[in-house]
Amino acid sequence: MNRVTERFLRYVSFDTQSDEFSETCPSTDKQKLLGVALVEEMLKIGIRDARMDEHGYVYGTVPGDPSLPTIGLIAHMDTAPDVSGANVQAKVVPYNGGDVCLNAEKGIYLREKEYPSLKNHHGKHLIVTDGTTLLGADNKAGITEIMTAAEFLLRTRMRHATLKIGFTPDEEIGRGADLFDVKGFGADYAYTVDGGTIGEIEYENFNAAGAKVVFHGLNIHPGGAKGKMVNSQYLAMEYQGLLPAMQKPEHTEGYEGFIHLTDMQGEVEQTTLRYIIRDHDMDKFQEKKALMTAAAQFLNQKYGTGTVELTVKDSYYNMKQCIEPCMYIVERAKKAMQSSGMTPREVPIRGGTDGARLSYMGLPCPNLCTGGENFHGRFEYIPVEDMEKCVTMLVNILTSL
Repeated sequence: MNRVTERFLRYVSFDTQSDEFSETCPSTDKQKLLGVALVEEMLKIGIRDARMDEHGYVYGTVPGDPSLPTIGLIAHMDTAPDVSGANVQAKVVPYNGGDVCLNAEKGIYLREKEYPSLKNHHGKHLIVTDGTTLLGADNKAGITEIMTAAEFLLRTRMRHATLKIGFTPDEEIGRGADLFDVKGFGADYAYTVDGGTIGEIEYENFNAAGAKVVFHGLNIHPGGAKGKMVNSQYLAMEYQGLLPAMQKPEHTEGYEGFIHLTDMQGEVEQTTLRYIIRDHDMDKFQEKKALMTAAAQFLNQKYGTGTVELTVKDSYYNMKQCIEPCMYIVERAKKAMQSSGMTPREVPIRGGTDGARLSYMGLPCPNLCTGGENFHGRFEYIPVEDMEKCVTMLVNILTSL
């Protein structure tokens, strides 16, 4: 078993799911268990200043030529709350086309017809799950690739830039950069290693906000409800009906934004809807928030003040305007990709990364591929060969003079 595979399989054995409803940092203590293991491993391979702070952020340095830029590589330790990340049963399977049986007992298959990206990986070795959990390549693949690149630099005498390593908690719930020590990190610029398909480099992302809408009703025995009962669940349905049907994520692609209902909880007396709002264009982003506000105001006028309470909170913004003044860092990554046998492709992120927030905090931070596919779901997979290429890409970024 090669070093990349061994590392990755070890890291995904840690359940590091974050919790958006927790107010602590990290949002779950179990993320620190991986943090502790990473610090121990970093010290073992020779990263002398490896440490984890009280908030679960892991840092370390691989010293290099002081005449070269100091470059950061960043990945996040948590996995998405969407699907369980506990007891991940990962395995390596050679892929020569067709469907992959993930779980014979439960009849779960990774089917080429449903996931056509598989056609790009004939002849490779895929790391998959048993179809009952996510894999955790988002973003333990990034951690694996950074650690493997760091170990390579420490074991060779190649001239390279100083490497600053950062592993963050809670990226999946939008808080990964909240307590990141940009000044103490000390990088001139950085890259998050948190992308997907091989060759992708991203420096445009959604502007993002979250919304919570609470509907207040009045419950009474249904036998005597006429003219008295106000069912908050119906109010919530009416509110959703006021929003543009074609601005749901299932109808959008590329640069098109959306308003996405993520969850609902309700009964007659009170119902809560939660949304995420996304758009690359700032004006359209503001329009979407204004639409939601107008819908709430309309229902309050119709049913009475206080019937609907809307809270909107911005999460992060498009990093493009922070990266455009220093496009040389994008060009450096593209050259490193080409030297690694990749074809670079600039693509907009239909999501966000820690790098978006960090770029606004003064640390320009585009996003690089890890090779993973189908993130946040039970059919997530990653080719071993693509992870190895990503390691080479990171080494090339640090050694290109």
